[in-house]
Amino acid sequence: MADKPLRSTKSYGKLDRDGFIHRSWIKATGLPDHVFDGRPVIGIANTWSELVTCQIGLRDLAEFVKRGVWEAGGVPIEFPAMSLPETQMRPTAMLFRNLLAMEVEESIRANPIDGVVLLGGCDKTTPGLLMGAASVDIPAIFLSSGSMLNGKFQGRDIGSGTDVWRFSEAVRAGEMSLADFMGAEAGMSRSAGVCNTMGTASTMASLTEALGISLPNNAALPAVDSRRKVLAHLTGNRIVQLVKDDVKPSDIMTRDAFENAILLHAALGGSTNAVVHLLALAGRLGVPLSLGDFDEIARDAPLLVNLMPSGKYLMEDFCYAGGVPAVMAELGPLFRNTALTVAGVTQGEIAASAKVWNREVIGTLETPVGPSSGVWVLKGNLCPQGAILKPSAATPALLTHRGRAVVFEDIEDYHARIDDPDLDVDETSILVLKGCGPKGYPGMPEVGNMALPPKILQTGVTDMVRISDARMSGTAYGTVILHVAPEAAAGGPLALVRNGDEIALDGPNRTLDLLVDDVELARRRADWQAARKPSTYQRGWYRLYIDTVLQADQGVDLDFLVGKSSAEVTRESH
Repeated sequence: MADKPLRSTKSYGKLDRDGFIHRSWIKATGLPDHVFDGRPVIGIANTWSELVTCQIGLRDLAEFVKRGVWEAGGVPIEFPAMSLPETQMRPTAMLFRNLLAMEVEESIRANPIDGVVLLGGCDKTTPGLLMGAASVDIPAIFLSSGSMLNGKFQGRDIGSGTDVWRFSEAVRAGEMSLADFMGAEAGMSRSAGVCNTMGTASTMASLTEALGISLPNNAALPAVDSRRKVLAHLTGNRIVQLVKDDVKPSDIMTRDAFENAILLHAALGGSTNAVVHLLALAGRLGVPLSLGDFDEIARDAPLLVNLMPSGKYLMEDFCYAGGVPAVMAELGPLFRNTALTVAGVTQGEIAASAKVWNREVIGTLETPVGPSSGVWVLKGNLCPQGAILKPSAATPALLTHRGRAVVFEDIEDYHARIDDPDLDVDETSILVLKGCGPKGYPGMPEVGNMALPPKILQTGVTDMVRISDARMSGTAYGTVILHVAPEAAAGGPLALVRNGDEIALDGPNRTLDLLVDDVELARRRADWQAARKPSTYQRGWYRLYIDTVLQADQGVDLDFLVGKSSAEVTRESH
């Protein structure tokens, strides 16, 4: 037992007026006298919502967490946290990740809890919960909702998101009927849970294991698998022990843990969105992490997992093949095996007990699924602070390319012109989309994987180089350059690109350049400054977000939220 006094004692342990008030009102929930004997009070931050399939099972999982907490001698108290349904929120769920993080941080700090179980699943919910908990830095553990079952259509498996993009392009190219398209819709999402591909939700769930902040097998167990309920019970057990041992997020999510997350991300062919989330989380913890680390650390890590969008299988198959522990075992000497985890054992000990049950799904370092994956971090005069590219999702022949820019000034311009048969574009062109970064949209939406012009699709071409300051869904694919920083709305060079400009991509050498001379760019910058319009958002969260949000290479956090503050609250409420 740690010597550090419990936070909850300051509210529930006092035999005075303040203690009377704190205990009396919480007793109305059905808690008896004897639970206020100094037991750890465990908060359960639950992002359950009927608006999102990802989190619809969390209400049930919370009950199993509570069982585990009670069994281990703690007192569970559930509280709500904002849910961020990726497929429902507009203009983009990413706009609200930092708001969730603020809510979670202040809910934990303000309330008399000693530790917290974080329940989440969908893309931005996981990083938002982790960021909030890291900022307070009391004992915490994460439990994901789990993935949905494999999608089914016309006798084969289909994947969340990945096949949406594929089918949509097929309809636009005249290769798939609208009736078949609608039929696929009915079979894609067959149960509660997050996307069944290695999209952002499954990527971030997997990275919680690499970071050590969840128990093993957190990512791969399907949402409807009874073993996830067992995992919830064990998570409740562990958080009580973490409180007793005073093990905090900062003790677990160290530099080694982030390096493990980057290595696992590469081995999984994980979502590009993980880059901004890990950067933001590291910023909350004070862990030094840069955009360049994602390229440097992962260069020796090949693609080991054969899952959509980089492969053919789905999360249910990944579970049966061995899940994240099996991949960590295959990474072997690359992995930082001495890193600690909330399970009370090291990553090396977890990996040592893991096995691979299906070599079609999980490869080896000697016979990987593909070459070094992860993300490539590009630099050049078009992206002086960086841009990223996911090579495992790209067309190899396009990774070195020079082409003429076809420019869309914003998303409305893109939608208005992309289907125009007179659009001046050919298969060698480079599509450029502006105004979709953190400030510009606002919120940096998943629109970077622009659908190709029908006139190009009808020639049989299925990929082109695309560049934007946006993100793309982790389920998407293509030769898509994302997260260009600084973004166009912040005055980055992307704002200066014009139709017909030549752009050179040299992926192997990590460069991206606008082939326009400096004198001309200076003239364009002066014109851009003169024509710049004031923001249309003048109040509320939008205003605060636009005024304070950082660029993609810094994690898209708000500038005043970087770092952490004490969990201590000295003043009483009455």
